[in-house]
Amino acid sequence: MPQADFTLLFDLDGTLANTDALHFRAFRALLAEHGRELDHDSYLLHVHGSSNEAIMRALLPHLPERHRELAERKEALFRATLGQVEATPGAPRLFDWAQSRGAAIAVVTNAPRANAELMLERLGLASLVDALVIGDELAYGKPHPLPYLAGLARLGGDAARACAFEDSPSGIRSAKQAGLHTFALAGTLPPAALFEAGADSAIPDFNAPELWRWLEHACERRPA
Repeated sequence: MPQADFTLLFDLDGTLANTDALHFRAFRALLAEHGRELDHDSYLLHVHGSSNEAIMRALLPHLPERHRELAERKEALFRATLGQVEATPGAPRLFDWAQSRGAAIAVVTNAPRANAELMLERLGLASLVDALVIGDELAYGKPHPLPYLAGLARLGGDAARACAFEDSPSGIRSAKQAGLHTFALAGTLPPAALFEAGADSAIPDFNAPELWRWLEHACERRPA
């Protein structure tokens, strides 16, 4: 693929759509099947932004031989409750802007491919995504920088003319270590936690004036 003039890289869950409540319920249902409980603080500590491999090690350490099966069970529970998910405010506007500017779009997620493809379809954004990067299909998922580096590579992008959108500390660390200017969606976590992880900005949604000012300025700058 020829080098993109500008690249936008998006996390999916909690960034392009607020699905945290659905994931929380799915994990609670899974753990209830094994006589365990999950409160919201533990969800934020062990689940939010993590890979399924890490989550299962933290939540069900006594069943290592069943971790893959249990992760698939949880994702099936999630997909069964997905319904018609709504995009984060401003997301369609930002995708339209990217198309008008010839900017490339990647979705970079630790979600399984089946989840990601279903969510993007329900959001009406699937046809606008140029690359879908699944952390579990790489040697390392977030918080390692490889997923974002892979997204840039697949689009021929340059971190100096790109930005990332995240909502979790692990995702922010992944994007920042890949050299990306990173906007954090302040929803599940307070802005202070997002800045502590390294976010350059914390915005409520994709309509934030701060984001649009940055984009217009960034796109005015041309590579040497």
